[in-house]
Amino acid sequence: MTEQPLLMDNLDNILLSIGEFGKYQVWVLMFICIALILNTGSHISYVFTAFTVINYRCKIPECDTSPPDYDAGFLTNAVPFKNKLPSKCETFLYNFSNVEPPIICTPDVFDKSGTRKCNDFVYETDVWSILQEYDLQCENNEWKLTMVGTVNSVGQFVGLFLGGLISDRFGRKFVLIWGMIFCAVFGLLRTCMTSYEWFLVFEFLDAVFGASTYICGFVLGVELVGPKKRVLTGILTSSSYALGEIFTAASAWAVKSWKPIIYILYSPSFLLIFYIWLVPESIRWLLSKGRTEEAKAILKRAAKFNNRELSESTLEKLTISTSKEEEEKGALLQACKSSILCIRLIVCAFCWIVCAFLFYGLTLNSVSLVAGNPYLDFMLTALIEIPAYVCSHFMLDMYGRRKPLFASFFVTGLACASFIFVPADSHAGTLAVFLIGKFGATLAFTNLYVHTSEMFPTKTRHTFMGCCSTLGRLGSMLAPQTPLLAQLWTPLPLVSFAVMAALACMLSLLFPETANIKLPDTIEEAENLSKLPKTVNQEKHNA
Repeated sequence: MTEQPLLMDNLDNILLSIGEFGKYQVWVLMFICIALILNTGSHISYVFTAFTVINYRCKIPECDTSPPDYDAGFLTNAVPFKNKLPSKCETFLYNFSNVEPPIICTPDVFDKSGTRKCNDFVYETDVWSILQEYDLQCENNEWKLTMVGTVNSVGQFVGLFLGGLISDRFGRKFVLIWGMIFCAVFGLLRTCMTSYEWFLVFEFLDAVFGASTYICGFVLGVELVGPKKRVLTGILTSSSYALGEIFTAASAWAVKSWKPIIYILYSPSFLLIFYIWLVPESIRWLLSKGRTEEAKAILKRAAKFNNRELSESTLEKLTISTSKEEEEKGALLQACKSSILCIRLIVCAFCWIVCAFLFYGLTLNSVSLVAGNPYLDFMLTALIEIPAYVCSHFMLDMYGRRKPLFASFFVTGLACASFIFVPADSHAGTLAVFLIGKFGATLAFTNLYVHTSEMFPTKTRHTFMGCCSTLGRLGSMLAPQTPLLAQLWTPLPLVSFAVMAALACMLSLLFPETANIKLPDTIEEAENLSKLPKTVNQEKHNA
């Protein structure tokens, strides 16, 4: 069979002619990756600013020394114990008014028949989070700490919608730069808030402005390289998020106080003002807005930087369809009439919710592993994402789409379920569970992104993917609440992850295999994916 040439638009051909991954693209991608590393702080800094300080107890001024010792010798006389730990917010009844000095806190000065609440505390750790800042101690206030993560996710949900509208109107670079700068402004203002409620308001605003910057940076990077280098660019930009997580945890480890953490993470974002001159606007966006001369200027600059020739006659062929959005809107109603596509969309959306729930849930719970260093544990669960991104590329290439997606959900669910059988005092065992689970969740997220993009017709592909991605944020909203489940049963957060992964694992079998099959252009083709012709590459492979 005669091999057909790869179908590309004129822009792809020009990118190939000037060097699809030349010095110019490497230079710009470096700046984009730096921005994405900084952007991660707006997504996950709440893990450490709203850090749950596990070990603290009531302060008893008459008994405690200066500075007080958390494991003071008189504690067994003064406070109730549970699971070998002193009560956080209660002491036995006592009255020192009738005790002659010097006071010795012996059992006879405490009345163990009753308890009372306290307002002053002694902490085992030197970590300072909003728990101490806004007096959120005791079990009845723990929901306020987890609420910070949920508010952040709600802000991202709103920000993704607004950011999409703004980027379509003003450009991808505009959202990347000004989104990060305003994100930094509200993030830093958060440190000045005198109440928990106002802290939440600025947490929300911070997340709103930071939500779309990652997507815009990703798009800017991918659209600037040739077709064959887009996977590599995607891996690099995705890995930047993992590096940002490591940078966030390392910063928190270094200062262990929530305000300096924010200063370190957010202050560098103001330097992105220089990206106005360092980073080009999306060429495809410029063309869609009819700003052809600006697009040509960027391509000329790239060609010169890469030591390539770019003729005017080649640039004159630069065209791009501007009617795609209108075509999608016209075809959406028709696609929704297809029961096959509607069911597929519902299953896709559920799997996206599960992916976000697993990915962020495992990340957040990693800081509460027994007897571990929360900062190091968090960094390790972030670092495991990078080999997962690389592995997903090879899995998708070798085994198709459906099998790797099934396997990734299965591995995640199995790892989380095994947490029940890991000894409670085994840090190595629990860390292994989290690392394997996070590896599988990252694989599932990456694989699902590719699989979803191949299951819907061309005219509605972007709309359906956006719908799945937006609904997926419901999972990230629920994830910050999972640490509260540990109060009922220690393994319960991991068990909930296992159950959700098992459901997604089974539902993923409903998806058609899309690897090496022509992307569907019509609704009929999308409904009958398994009957579509294979690509040239697959035919050669089978031969």
